[in-house]
This record gives sequence, C-alpha cells and structure tokens, in this order.
Amino acid sequence: MPELPEVESVRRQLVPELTGRAVVSVWWDAHPHARLSDIHLLEGRRIRSVERRGKFLLCPLDPVAPTDLAATPPLELILHLGMTGSIRIQPVDGPLTTDLGPPPTHIRASFVLDDGRVVLFNDPRRFGRVSVVPAGDYAGRIPTLAALGPEPLSEDFEVAAFAAALARTSSPVKAKLLDQRLVAGVGNIYADEALWRARIHPASRRVGATRARALHTAIREVLTSAIEREGTTFRDYQMVNGQSGRNADFLEAYGQGDLPCRRCGTAMRRTVIAQRGTTYCPRCQRH
Repeated sequence: MPELPEVESVRRQLVPELTGRAVVSVWWDAHPHARLSDIHLLEGRRIRSVERRGKFLLCPLDPVAPTDLAATPPLELILHLGMTGSIRIQPVDGPLTTDLGPPPTHIRASFVLDDGRVVLFNDPRRFGRVSVVPAGDYAGRIPTLAALGPEPLSEDFEVAAFAAALARTSSPVKAKLLDQRLVAGVGNIYADEALWRARIHPASRRVGATRARALHTAIREVLTSAIEREGTTFRDYQMVNGQSGRNADFLEAYGQGDLPCRRCGTAMRRTVIAQRGTTYCPRCQRH
C-alpha cells in the first residue's frame, strides 16, 4: 500500500496539474464494492489546492461561480490510493501515453477538467477511495482520516508526546506505528525501516524514552529520504507521470529477510506482527 512518501510524491506532481482547474463532468464505477461517494458534487467546482494528510490526498473545492460561495458549504475531494490505486492525467485530444507501458485498464472514476484533460483514478483491487465530503467533516464519513495522529515531518510530531504514548501502550511497537493514531502515514515499509535504524525489535512492548527519541528521529529520516527518491515501487505504485519510485534499492530492513544485515552482517529474520510481514535483525534489534 502506498505510504506517506509515495502519496506525497503523487501530491507534488498533482499540484501544478490540478490547482485552479475546474471540473466540467465526472464519471464513476457503480460497482457496489467501490469506495466512491458523492463524486457528482465535483461538477462545477474548482480545485483550490492539493494537500496531504497521512496517506490521504485532500483537495479543497470552490464553486466556479463566486456568487455561490455564501450559499454553498465548502467541500473537499478526498483521494486514497488503497493498495493498488494510481492517478494519471490524459492529455487533451490524445491517448494517455507514458514511457513505461499502456494506459491503465481498471478506471474507477474520471474527471474532465476545464482545459479538456481527463483525470483517471485507476484501482485494480478496488481498495482506493474517491469521495466528496463537507470540508473537515471526516468523523462519520472517513473515520480513519478523522483519527490520524500528527504528521511525522511537522512540528506537531513532538518527541515528548511520542515517547509518552509509547510508554502507555502494551502493544508491540510496530503494531502501534501501523495504527496511524500515534503518527500518520507510516506503514509496513517505513515502520520496518525506522525500527531497524533505531535498533528496536518490532515486537518490543517496552520502549523507554531514549529509544523513543531514536525512533522519532529514525521515522523522520527514513520518510525524508524516501520522499527525495519519490517513494518505493515493488509492483503497483506509480506516480502521476507513470514512473516508479527509486527507493527500493535503498531499503535496509523491509523485504530483506535472509539477507545479511547491512549494519552487522547477521542474517535478517522474518516474522509476522499485527498481521503484517516484518523483517528485523536479531542481533541489532534485540527483544
């Protein structure tokens, strides 16, 4: 599933393409399992900006006609890539083309912009989301978004609060990282990477202040580096331009089972924590 670095890379490519553009018409898949809601409300709205919260993309919307502003409640377009989602933009009067293959074939929603281009939301496994909601009204509509913890690269991610939260829990530290309430946007890949860098066993249930500070720093470091490389691609994740992220070759823990630890040379081990495959070094990351 795309995590914070992948979603941030998509956001950065969408900003110049969507900011200020109006949506002329929309289409969406009527499949009952599709996570699509109130997409029709996009018509006649202008996309003010493209923002990110955890693994979600948030696009504040304005009516095209300024006179409607007072009478119309503000809305937001919410996008989540799920496990296999991607966003592409079809050029005006031309087929969608990239250097990396044919156009996507599992389109679940599309939006025609006022310049004639078409935004395509592709999602083979239907775990992604496209919703239009009243701005900021997430609790009853997208509870996962409403419950997100602080952004890890912001000042809101305070080391003291982070350490205190870890001290209060009896859950494995990796499970706590994955539930998104402690810190937003960290998933399976970057939890393994940060725990390896901080020398913390992913199943540890007691993380003291010193190790919490090391983990806080490691989370920021691995996310920043991955963003610089535009995320990690194994199979499905692609940016808006169809290209893959470059971070896979730099992973030090995730997916490295049975390979020598890059720090001490010990064979990395694999286990399952919180129903997620987990890789760690038995020597560097003692329980």
